[in-house]
Amino acid sequence: MYLYSLTLQRATGVVCATIGSFVGGGKSQEIVVGRGKTLDLLRPDENGKIQTLHSVEVFGAIRSLAQFRLTGSQKDYVVVGSDSGRIVILEYSRERNCFDKVHQETFGKSGCRRIVPGQYLAVDPKGRAVMIAACEKQKLVYVLNRDTAARLTISSPLEAHKSHTVTYSVVGVDCGFDNPVFAAIELDYSEADRDASGQAAAEAQKHLTFYELDLGLNHVSRKWSEPVDNGANLLVTVPGGGDGPSGVLVCAENFIIFRNQGHPEVRAVIPRRADLPAERGVLIVSAATHRQKSMFFFLLQTEYGDIFKVTLEHEGDRVSELKIKYFDTVPVTSAICVLRAGFLFAASEFGNHMLYQFKAIGDGEDVESSSATLMETEEGFQPVFFQPRPLRNLLKIEHMESLMPIMDMRVVNLFEEETPQIFTLCGRGPRSSLRILRPGLAVSEMAVSQLPGIPNAVWTVKKNVNDEFDAYIVVSFANATLVLSIGETVEEVSNSKFLDTTPSLAVSLLGDDSLMQVHPSGIRHIREDGRVNEWKTPGKKTIVKVGLNRLQVVIALSGGELIYFEMDMTGQLMEVDKHEMPGDVACLDIAPVPEGRQRSRFLAVGSYDNTIRILSLDPDDCMHVLSVQSVSSPPESLLLLEVRASTGGDDGAAHPGSVFLNAGLQNGVLFRTVVDMVTGQLSDPRSRFLGLRAPKLFSTVVRGRQAMLCLSSRPWLGYIHQGHFLLTPLSYETLEYAASFSSDQCAEGVVAVAGDALRVFTIERLGETFNETVIPLRYTPRKFVLLPKRKYLAIIESDQGAFTADERETARKECLEAARMNENGNTNNRDQKENGARADNEEEAEEEDPFPDEQYGYPKAESDKWVSCIRILDPRIGSTTCLLELQENEAAFSICTVNFHDKEYGTLLAVGTAKGLNFWPKRCLTSGFIHIYKFVEEGKSLELVHKTQVEEVPLALCQFQGRLLAGIGPVLRLYDLGKRKLLRKCENKLFPRTIVSIHTYRDRIYIGDIQESFHYCKYRRDENQLYIFADDSVPRWLTASHHIDFDTMAGADKFGNVYFVRLSQDVSDEIEEDPTGAR
Repeated sequence: MYLYSLTLQRATGVVCATIGSFVGGGKSQEIVVGRGKTLDLLRPDENGKIQTLHSVEVFGAIRSLAQFRLTGSQKDYVVVGSDSGRIVILEYSRERNCFDKVHQETFGKSGCRRIVPGQYLAVDPKGRAVMIAACEKQKLVYVLNRDTAARLTISSPLEAHKSHTVTYSVVGVDCGFDNPVFAAIELDYSEADRDASGQAAAEAQKHLTFYELDLGLNHVSRKWSEPVDNGANLLVTVPGGGDGPSGVLVCAENFIIFRNQGHPEVRAVIPRRADLPAERGVLIVSAATHRQKSMFFFLLQTEYGDIFKVTLEHEGDRVSELKIKYFDTVPVTSAICVLRAGFLFAASEFGNHMLYQFKAIGDGEDVESSSATLMETEEGFQPVFFQPRPLRNLLKIEHMESLMPIMDMRVVNLFEEETPQIFTLCGRGPRSSLRILRPGLAVSEMAVSQLPGIPNAVWTVKKNVNDEFDAYIVVSFANATLVLSIGETVEEVSNSKFLDTTPSLAVSLLGDDSLMQVHPSGIRHIREDGRVNEWKTPGKKTIVKVGLNRLQVVIALSGGELIYFEMDMTGQLMEVDKHEMPGDVACLDIAPVPEGRQRSRFLAVGSYDNTIRILSLDPDDCMHVLSVQSVSSPPESLLLLEVRASTGGDDGAAHPGSVFLNAGLQNGVLFRTVVDMVTGQLSDPRSRFLGLRAPKLFSTVVRGRQAMLCLSSRPWLGYIHQGHFLLTPLSYETLEYAASFSSDQCAEGVVAVAGDALRVFTIERLGETFNETVIPLRYTPRKFVLLPKRKYLAIIESDQGAFTADERETARKECLEAARMNENGNTNNRDQKENGARADNEEEAEEEDPFPDEQYGYPKAESDKWVSCIRILDPRIGSTTCLLELQENEAAFSICTVNFHDKEYGTLLAVGTAKGLNFWPKRCLTSGFIHIYKFVEEGKSLELVHKTQVEEVPLALCQFQGRLLAGIGPVLRLYDLGKRKLLRKCENKLFPRTIVSIHTYRDRIYIGDIQESFHYCKYRRDENQLYIFADDSVPRWLTASHHIDFDTMAGADKFGNVYFVRLSQDVSDEIEEDPTGAR
């Protein structure tokens, strides 16, 4: 069996990020983010929207990123640390829109290993060297330089290893142009290894170590090492070399410490939330530095989301005071980046990533901790408390969707749409959500207007070719044409010179400033000065199809005659040539006029004999057939689309000015081929099924470039994104006809007709595979089940170390009152008018919830305290019909629906819970329970039937032959329904670790063990026994599982592997045929 996979959507979580001027050619800054195995280059535009310039798969796990710039250069390089056992230096090529691999040096084995470098990267601030370090023992330093051709060079690695040493953080120290120095937090465990009592491990001391690279001797030495706070976890480089005092900031539990060689430590306490339990420390998880010519400061974020501004008072290289001031609170990040343009990019650890704009830099009055006011008591250093407040220095302006982490997922067509929906449980804590993913681009509807009848076509036209926006919307009905003017409002026009008593076949701008209307009886040419020229069809023939561009028109008459018109130098529409086709014309189109040319050369004609012909429009061989293409069904619509090359390389064309012939066939297939610009021959044909209706093709504009809109049983958009042609469905209803639309309110939109409605919409977030419907949840979601008859979802949620809803509401009121008192205290010196205005707005601020849990997180409780709930949700309207909060410190971990043999209650809901669960210092719990609920109020609510106490956490539940299977620790147990509790029927205690998943099919049971992969079981009813007949020979740490068929299971492990296990056919047959059950 061969396993093939297709990535539907790339990873959205961000592991690491760095900023720099990677594109070059200016002062703009870009962000490079690592998303697991994907490297993305992002840039905020002038409107604050994040644009993805380039995205590339690296075929490995990105662990760390850093940027550096060679002295005198105007462009930054990216250094990537990964699981490949190599250090890779990349340079972004603006011309080819890709990352060029400048250097790739191998130093160790592949894989994320303890002693193979890749976890940490540090660069010299002057770009002269880079250190890549492992979690343990090994550190390598590479010298960076340039050759005579100004190309980057890299030296052989210089070793800075130290055995029996764990590394926590590494940074480059800013020493100006002195020898490069790197700083590391290290812990020597050599004595702990030799001491079996554990005392040496308890007394192990972390050290701050400086490594110096001697550029003259080409050697790395340990320059300086001093003990440091044992809670130290992160280092931040302090500017030096004349811009600052040099050295590093050591971020430790509850403290920020300035350290440098030959300098006494300067320590300040990290302010802590007033409601934080005393036993909980405060750790810094991400940091960013902002530097200007005259000043610098640091932004440090804690594990609770609070950002602090850290400044240093210094004279030369002597630091006199370290200040920590509360700045703002945003969701916890894995990386934060400060851009010179005034933006802060927050790569969230869980949930959507945010882009903020600076309103201020924290110079106002706020809670501040200083090394000068540090007070030491008998219990330790005096803490400084603060209350979080609404954002004051930052303004959220943009977000990037992120599904990280996905806790559970189902693919089901719950809404009975054309394609199934993907239901995912995402996020953590108050940022949790249920996300319903539908394939397609999100559409933002701007306007919907009812029309006096059912239209069959719509067009937009400008008055002049140089106009920025469209002037008219022209709507065609079965027996009339309606003209609407575009302005602040859309109004009907009565004196437009268009013929309104007949349907229209085409309306467009002709030449520079005249309009043209094609109707069944002729062509109406409206000049700028109001003169109207008419061309009538000969005899009783009518026009059935039209193809046109700005300077050329081809009409097809009934019977198959083609007539070609061209605009001359005086602006007159002149008949040029005629051509008889072998049969009626099904569709036709003319390619756009190339820039700098008088005409387009190619005409595409589709016939009912399943052929498409390319005809020449050149005067030398006018109407000569250049090529013929046979297709599988009669073509319904044609579109010749020119894709132009650009300096950014985003066009996706093999060569500049490629013309693609797109054909919508009657069998619902889109046919696409390349037209040779010289000979007109067709090559590289491709096809794709779009829907049950024949696709109608229209040209539109996306990001200033031509794109294709395909209207089948659902709309599709074909466009170029990052050098690739993408054909993506739109999450919108079925449309009949469409045209591009441009106005001052909507620069790049689409106007379309569907039924009796005229719709204007824009297409958002190009490049995305899915659009999301987000339904917020209360706690971290664990699992959910589908209630198919009622089309509801039952979701279990639980969080550790949090308060219940009632306790949080009380704490919220206290926090809000404290914040108001603090605000009053900080504004005593403001004038009375401002205070009065603020008081008037208090009620409105209260309604807007100045302390949303999504931003500030829940107040923290003791680690053994749990909150949990069971939710019944209607996903069609996004509303919760029932929410049960579990009491007595219980947390839900498993859920399933079950139909017992006793039909009294019908379908029941089983929920597995644990009471008093704790993971540290060792795993323990008070007891486990299995709750049984019945559905009331037509499935909208739950009522407890009873609950049964068990000895371990029931992590897996599943219905099996009218009974309930439960995985309780290493025990698989079968229950039946009793009056007061579940009745134990039989069990199997032979599973190795902990059961985390149960699937059933007929009489087989498929068990997933947390550490030992899958076990296949059977139940013998006559002997009332559960027995194992097969297991996986390879131990795997199971994280997800799915039943495929009678012999096959799919699984995923915590190391990122997806695998399938299958019972061999002969063994499967033997198990089924052996009456003894292979025991």
